[in-house]
Amino acid sequence: MASRKRPAESIDSRRVDFSRFSSSQGHTVSQASLLPRATKQAREVPDASQGYNEAEFTYGLYGVLATKIVGVRYYTGVATLGEMVILRREPQNPYDGNAIQVVNVQNAQIGHIPRIMAQKLATYIDNRSLLIEGYITGYKGEFDCPIELRIYGTDEPVERENLIAQLRADKLPVGHAMDRKRKAEKAEKERQKLAAQAMKAAKKNSGSVIGTSQGIQYENSMGEFAGGSSQGTGLATSRNLEDIIGNCERFNPRNVEQIVEQFGIKQEELAAMPKAAQPEALDTELHPFQLQGLQWMLDKEYPQLPPQGSKAVVQLWQRHPTISTAFTNLATNFSIKNSPSLASGGILADDMGLGKTIQVISLIMADRVLGRRVNGVCDGTLILAPVSVMSNWSTQIKKHIKEKYALRVMFYHGTRKEPITPKQIRNYDVVISTYDSVSSEWHSQKSTTLPRKSGVFSVTWRRIILDEGHNIRNPKAKKTVAVTNLMAQSRWALTGTPIINNLKDLYSIVRFLRLSGGLGTFEIFHGAIIRPVLQGDARGNKTLQLLMGEICLRRKKEMSFIDLRLPELSEYVHKINFLPHEQEKYDALEAQAKGTLDIYRHNITGRSNAFDTYRHLLEVLLRMRQLCNHWKLVGEERLDAIMKQLEAEGVVDLTEENKAALQKMLQLSIDSQEDCPVCLDSLRDPVITICAHIFCTPCIERVVDTQHKCPMCRAELDSVTSTTVKPAKETAAPSHLTQSQLYDKQILERESSSKIESLLQILHSSAKDPTNKTIIFSQWTSFLDLLQPHLSASGFKFTRIDGSMTAPQRDLALEALDSDPNITIMLASLSVCSVGLNLVAANQVIMADSWWAPAIEDQAVDRVHRLGQKRETKVFRLVVEGSVEERVLGIQEDKRRLMGLAFAEKEGGRRKRGGAGLADLERLIGGIGGGEGRG
Repeated sequence: MASRKRPAESIDSRRVDFSRFSSSQGHTVSQASLLPRATKQAREVPDASQGYNEAEFTYGLYGVLATKIVGVRYYTGVATLGEMVILRREPQNPYDGNAIQVVNVQNAQIGHIPRIMAQKLATYIDNRSLLIEGYITGYKGEFDCPIELRIYGTDEPVERENLIAQLRADKLPVGHAMDRKRKAEKAEKERQKLAAQAMKAAKKNSGSVIGTSQGIQYENSMGEFAGGSSQGTGLATSRNLEDIIGNCERFNPRNVEQIVEQFGIKQEELAAMPKAAQPEALDTELHPFQLQGLQWMLDKEYPQLPPQGSKAVVQLWQRHPTISTAFTNLATNFSIKNSPSLASGGILADDMGLGKTIQVISLIMADRVLGRRVNGVCDGTLILAPVSVMSNWSTQIKKHIKEKYALRVMFYHGTRKEPITPKQIRNYDVVISTYDSVSSEWHSQKSTTLPRKSGVFSVTWRRIILDEGHNIRNPKAKKTVAVTNLMAQSRWALTGTPIINNLKDLYSIVRFLRLSGGLGTFEIFHGAIIRPVLQGDARGNKTLQLLMGEICLRRKKEMSFIDLRLPELSEYVHKINFLPHEQEKYDALEAQAKGTLDIYRHNITGRSNAFDTYRHLLEVLLRMRQLCNHWKLVGEERLDAIMKQLEAEGVVDLTEENKAALQKMLQLSIDSQEDCPVCLDSLRDPVITICAHIFCTPCIERVVDTQHKCPMCRAELDSVTSTTVKPAKETAAPSHLTQSQLYDKQILERESSSKIESLLQILHSSAKDPTNKTIIFSQWTSFLDLLQPHLSASGFKFTRIDGSMTAPQRDLALEALDSDPNITIMLASLSVCSVGLNLVAANQVIMADSWWAPAIEDQAVDRVHRLGQKRETKVFRLVVEGSVEERVLGIQEDKRRLMGLAFAEKEGGRRKRGGAGLADLERLIGGIGGGEGRG
């Protein structure tokens, strides 16, 4: 921060009554002077002193409290009329253990909440039962400054009653909460009245069928997928593909909800964006929308504040209407006298397949021609990418750039004796590294002093590119902290999914981009955007719209102006009936699941028993889903033994047998798209502890480093490496059938399943055109193992790609599919197909099973239907009628609808667990209580 030695620069609000602005000192400095060092906020990711977690409860306003900030004469923080400020507990204060600081968006302290008021509020902040937001309501005087505190708390009925009683006892306001309670009670009475009337009317109609409310909801949600079966029993027979398609249901997942982004640049504005000139150095002709993307990126690397007299908004800054040199941040109402600093860069969030990589390459080449350089900044671009796509960057750079303009590219990854030096960096135009490499380098030293003598933190890069930028969505993860501390003139995040689970995902990227005005502080981001948007507040929605429109460019393949000239994509749901013996096994599992669900409902308040029952329920659900593919998948050993040991002892020894059992428990959570209990996001790099709790590796590392205990059960955890187990590696099991048995029709018939028969039908029908090539996706490699002998017996030649293969083996498999006309099928593990694969050699996709998260399926399909595809593409989703698979489709529909409104997230404060919430479990098993299990 710059010095505050010149108080005359501040506008004194007591003498100039029309301008209550902060000085620009310590805030507005040139970009160049910011570059060589990281800010304190970037180096540290402090825990918020209040419980900002939208998954804990639905926040509701309880009341508004007028008070004041005291002790302002002892602090330099400037207060702006109407400004949002941050309340932070200061338990280490030597004069008052209940102290609550008030700081402005520059992180400069203004003063404290009065002692008596702080004594009342401190407990609620410490136990995270309240969120308290502050807004300046008057002018800062010599001794104090007026402030309004808005108090938010849970809207869960039972917890709300308890909290209201506590607040009343402390004489704190609860008027808004009581008003909301009265309205809710009135609405509930009205609902019960209408339900009684509907039931009475239904009883009069003796010919009607009365169903439960849950059944009605289910039928409505699944109406699009209701229909007759297209599959009977018996071995696969040769049918025309047209007949199969005729009996399928047309399925367009991307149009379940018309995917029109509520926030960001609208389609008509995207179509009218200016285009850059085709860069001379590129050997590839860019599409018009890619030239528009290039111009947008060039503009965002050198943003300009709005000129005098303009009402335009740039990065949420707008000129004040009466003071020409002053600017106000629309998110926080924070004002400064002089020009604020602007972030260079943004988020390129185009759909997969629209060429984010080539747009970045064109940016590098176009900017070199412009020669816009800043002193102290090197010419190199640092690209961070997952290991699996590092080589893709160098390949694409070589492919698209003319030889005479070739860039010097370096891979900086893996074990190196010595880190790269600034002198060596100057010898390269592009350095490609990974998130883990940068994280390791940052955390290898305790010092946060920048620049360092060597390594990626020793220079200020011309730009940093984060490929798959959503990798940093956990702000407390080690790699996020490391990446945020990198120094650069410009910063870019490339991701088709800037918001995956909730708006907290966006915060990390905003912080990485270094936007000024306060949004880099989580309390401000939460109060200005997350909480208002979750509650449907118009101002919060407008702020988010302005933010996304400024920093994010998002185009989708189906937008009319994109014109990729891709062949048509047709998607179908292919319904299948169980074979009789499969139906019998499924009914038994379903009955077991319903019984377990009843136990879970009754034990959900008893944490220990509920945990055991919940794991058991997930296991039964997994078996139900596997049975839909093949009855032999259900034959795996159960987890009863290790569950009993955990119940008795709390932890298990890491014997080979126990490791295998823990890995199966871990896989249950991975398959069920569980959330990490620390960050409450989807599991990333998951591990399971010796006490059978599952976390993201970065999350449990952070806890174990500081506490050496499990955050769930307080079991002793000495270190992450010695007390956790990673997922089992995928392995391709050899067929248990001998060569002669492979061609024995009777044996194959006994080894078959309804889904394999249906799948073979489609393959036989499509094989009438020998140029057709098919990708068969499954989430279970064990199913691919069972499928292989049936393909061989049917005369199909195939290749395979899964997580057990090395990179060279994958390359050979891809080459075989691409170049060998006899290989018409690729078996693919769904989990390895979300990043870095080009499968345009195929023109048909069969989804053998349904994944919880629809985005993963969509990404897999997009590997086939993307730039370079020349043929019409068909997708078949195989679904067993009346089974859990049908209900998975219904849940996918809901999730796609949420993703279509991803930037809004109006589903309320309580975020659904990713497929593991009680409501989802009830829906998957087929209704509450004794609801029908099928259909």
